[in-house]
Amino acid sequence: MSTLNLGILAHVDAGKTSLTERLLFTAGVIDEIGSVDDGSTQTDSLTLERQRGITIKSAVVSFVVGDTTVNLIDTPGHPDFIAEVERVLGVLDGAVLVISAVEGVQAQTRVLMRTLRRLRIPTLIFVNKIDRTGAHDERVLRGISEKLSPSVIAMGAATGLGTRDALPVPYGAGDAAFTAGLAELLADHDDALLAAYVDDATALPYHRLREELATQTGRALVHPVYFGSAITGAGVDALIDGISELLPRAGGDPEGPVSGTVFKMERGPAGEKIAYVRMFSGTVRTRDLLRFHRTTENDTAGNAAGDTANEVREEEDKVTAISVFDRGSAVRRASVPAGRIGKLWGLSDIRIGDGIGIPRTTPAERRFFSPPTLETVVVPRRAADKGTLHAALTQLAEQDPLINLRQDRIRREISVSLYGEVQKEVIQATLLDEFGVDVTFRETTTICVERPAGSGAAVEIMGKDPNPFLATVGLRVDPAPVGAGVEFRLEVELGSMPYAFMKAVEDTVKESLRQGIHGWQVIDCVVTMTHSGYAPRQSHSHGVFDKSMSSTGSDFRHLTPLVLMSALERAGTTVYEPMHRFRLDLPADALGAVLPVLGRLRAVPRTSAANGSSYLLEGEIPAARVHELEQRLPTLTSGEGVLEASFDHYEAVRDTIPARPRTDHNPLNRKEYLLHVVRRV
Repeated sequence: MSTLNLGILAHVDAGKTSLTERLLFTAGVIDEIGSVDDGSTQTDSLTLERQRGITIKSAVVSFVVGDTTVNLIDTPGHPDFIAEVERVLGVLDGAVLVISAVEGVQAQTRVLMRTLRRLRIPTLIFVNKIDRTGAHDERVLRGISEKLSPSVIAMGAATGLGTRDALPVPYGAGDAAFTAGLAELLADHDDALLAAYVDDATALPYHRLREELATQTGRALVHPVYFGSAITGAGVDALIDGISELLPRAGGDPEGPVSGTVFKMERGPAGEKIAYVRMFSGTVRTRDLLRFHRTTENDTAGNAAGDTANEVREEEDKVTAISVFDRGSAVRRASVPAGRIGKLWGLSDIRIGDGIGIPRTTPAERRFFSPPTLETVVVPRRAADKGTLHAALTQLAEQDPLINLRQDRIRREISVSLYGEVQKEVIQATLLDEFGVDVTFRETTTICVERPAGSGAAVEIMGKDPNPFLATVGLRVDPAPVGAGVEFRLEVELGSMPYAFMKAVEDTVKESLRQGIHGWQVIDCVVTMTHSGYAPRQSHSHGVFDKSMSSTGSDFRHLTPLVLMSALERAGTTVYEPMHRFRLDLPADALGAVLPVLGRLRAVPRTSAANGSSYLLEGEIPAARVHELEQRLPTLTSGEGVLEASFDHYEAVRDTIPARPRTDHNPLNRKEYLLHVVRRV
């Protein structure tokens, strides 16, 4: 039996989870269709998902169509949870993009389709909710063609729009307009078909057109469009036929070398890790000693800036149990072969994004959407919950690495990265419901970065005040080109002191650069070690090792931040804020009201174009102002404006204050740091 790993994607509230329920019901997996409003769906299993009626975590279910097992992955539609979608895209063979017949193409729909096309993932489009008041067919089709892809073909028409009796009427070989349009669309992508079409368009047999439609859909060149209603079931049979006929099956040799990707993590009843893995090659069996590899990237700001300085680590662990998705649920099996999705137990150190066996992609190739550009400090309401909070957030970070958990060990504060305010609310509710920790948040701030403005150097000599450590460290900081990341170099001989001490300096430099002189991560710089010195291992006569007379790694780990910050202060740094590229589609008569607001929000329109009764603006806006624009847009445009915004680049802060310090926690000065270290040691 073949396998198809299928993603269901949509803008929030387009009805993708309801479509998932209808597909499972039609395939005979469930006896009763669950309701999103009632919190009884198969894929929204989290308490918070049921309460809010939205998908927060991706979920996998399975059904059979003919001789194919379809592993269906339901993904979140809210943009705050785009990271869940990102992790799923890399494991799909095909996708169904759901669009509401009432709202039509929305901002998130564009983002998703643009990514699906870029990744060349074969995609069918399902126009849902044809039974709802306000449903349109021609208008939605026009929007799909203009805003998503011109290479679309409607597989039928809709009748009774806006009523419970709404039905799609499929096109067939006898529909001359359909076959002519299909032949013309397919000929655009195939020279042989184009030649035959030019010679005699009527001579192309319908079965050849259907075969070519399957080929071009499988190559993500064209996108068939289906109409229907997940609530009434109208059009779902035709969609299932399209899934079966037009989308390609999973490939991979079960006997080949092991290769797979972990795209989801969860915890079992006993707290054990369970890894969801898509197998691309080979077979993983119970009791296999599985090798998995991880590429450690710099955190969000570095990635957004194009930092490619990564470190690859390999680890091994034994698989203790396996489940494979089959007919609706995961069932225990002895192995999971190529093409399938499995749940693996026993891999205690594995994380989302880890590859097993032979690597398939680099981290840059796995990054499909913009990283989060917001952050906040999480504060427990009860001081006694600090330890529990850290453990709980660590566990949440396993399931969503892009929350980018960061701990300030000195102030004992924990920061998390965010896509938006809804994500903050979900984190708060999850911590309370699942871990019993009640928290508040400080004001959400934009994640800025710092870049060195010039060069600066500093040195601390062992045995000279005010250096209390048995170590000599000299560092120079120089600016590097945008996107270069952080590089550590040596101007001292590698053998001038033990390698462990050199490594301690390098690791501490990279860790310390997470918080520069204004409190933001420092990127795009070269840090060079210019001086080194240590006290060799010593002991009293006939005594044991005495660390008061000999250098240890902690001496270098404690001294390095002081030297680095002194060098940074002499170099100076410039604060850069994230800028989003925006695309604003609005009624032409609203342009006069919108432009002054864009000016007050420091948005800079770069291009504009009139399109009938609408107007399209494209430009740049500070990430910190996007949320305010989103809030004001419905009033300014009578609900007709559509905004897309995503991270584009960093730009020097243009506020009247030349550098914007962090408001959540500012860097420590030298005296504070020394007092802290001395107390600890």
